[in-house]
Amino acid sequence: MRAGTLIRRVVGALPGTRSLRRQLLLWLLLPQLVLWAGAAYVSYNVAARYANRAIDASLSQTTRSLARQVKPLGNGLFIDFPRAAQDIVEADPDDRVYYMVSTPPGQFILGNNKLPPPPPIEQPALGQPYYYDGRMERVPVRVAALYLAYGDAGSPPQTLLVQVARSRASRDVLAQSILRDIALPLSGLIVLMTMIVWAGIRAGLAPLGRMRQVVEQRRPSDLAPLQIDDAPTELQSLARALNELLGAVRRNVGAQKRFIGDAAHQLRTPLAGLKSQTELALATLADPNALADERERQALATRLERVHESATRSAHLVNQLLTLARAEPESMGLGTQTQVDLHALARDVTVELVPRALQAGVDLGFDDEAGDPGAAAPVLVGGNAALLREVLVNLVDNAIRYAGPGAVVTVRAMNAADTAIVEVEDNGPGIPAADRERVFERFVRGTNEGGGCGLGLAIVKEIVERHGGTVELQARTPRGLCARAALPRTTLP
Repeated sequence: MRAGTLIRRVVGALPGTRSLRRQLLLWLLLPQLVLWAGAAYVSYNVAARYANRAIDASLSQTTRSLARQVKPLGNGLFIDFPRAAQDIVEADPDDRVYYMVSTPPGQFILGNNKLPPPPPIEQPALGQPYYYDGRMERVPVRVAALYLAYGDAGSPPQTLLVQVARSRASRDVLAQSILRDIALPLSGLIVLMTMIVWAGIRAGLAPLGRMRQVVEQRRPSDLAPLQIDDAPTELQSLARALNELLGAVRRNVGAQKRFIGDAAHQLRTPLAGLKSQTELALATLADPNALADERERQALATRLERVHESATRSAHLVNQLLTLARAEPESMGLGTQTQVDLHALARDVTVELVPRALQAGVDLGFDDEAGDPGAAAPVLVGGNAALLREVLVNLVDNAIRYAGPGAVVTVRAMNAADTAIVEVEDNGPGIPAADRERVFERFVRGTNEGGGCGLGLAIVKEIVERHGGTVELQARTPRGLCARAALPRTTLP
């Protein structure tokens, strides 16, 4: 398992490690602990190797000294190893030294016959010691083996094996002493580094804490940008993102305030007219002699018609406001997203609005042969069917309202490459080029005729843009206007 995976598992397993300071501390300290353990392991092995070298040098010297005490004499050996020398070799009970002389190797001559034999060697080098580890009476020992040749020139050469073993206790003590001398300063450095890392993390995260305090101390109505001049580079990107969000919220709040003000103004006018006309009608009804006069009856009928117009206009305005609220970005994702055939939808909307067109004296029709050669070819888009229907209803309703009596209004839907096109064309007076962009703003009207409230095209633009499309007004020759909405096409699954 890799160290990074281990750290991630440890960080993920510890409770309450969502703190950035704690995670940084773990990510910085755990590798240090791993490195400290690795350094301790390597240090111990290095210390043991150097201790082995020192012991091997001592064993080599002892082995050669003992070999010098074994002298060939004729076809035999003369061993000059006094008791005093033996006592010196075995003097330290805590660091016992064992020895054995055998010839040929394996036939005991002198010393301790329980010494572990050397590893098998086919042709051992004479006069060169071999070192190996073994156990002597359950005690781990380090052994040096020295092969020597002896015998007369005329007789076959013989081999003498001299072995000297020493307890590894002194080696372990030396290795532990070296490890202790290395580990203690290293542990102190780890502790010091931990303190420095902790201080560095606190200092590094201090700007984040200051930014948090600035945000917490803000009033809900304070949408001014955050000051990021003295913030670190990493926090400047976060602060810029927050400032962009605050700016969007500020613009949204401003738009909502303007919308509420404009809506209140637009609603106030028909409601005030409705109130005044109602008061006059009631005053006429209160006079018993007023209805006997034909002119008074005509005036009362006129007032009631104005009341009806004001009520109709208010209801239309309220419906438009509700539609615009549904088309806002915050509400767009709440509707059902489906695949919509604009060709069929445009035809249905046209049929539905024919009575209104006849009442206004407008010739309303649907061009069923527009676009591709297929007469009933589907024009498929993805989106909210109810909102897309509002787009068509508003475009056709605007054309009926403002084209004027005797005008011709044509609705068509067609495919164009990767785009679905819906057009509502009329031969009315049109809109001046300078006002074609402004009429898409809320409560902006291109003319005072028609009795509209200035929200229809704003609704159309809002819905079309939320579906990833565009809408524009194009002039027609010699006169007239074409409202053209383009939406991304989708294909059948």
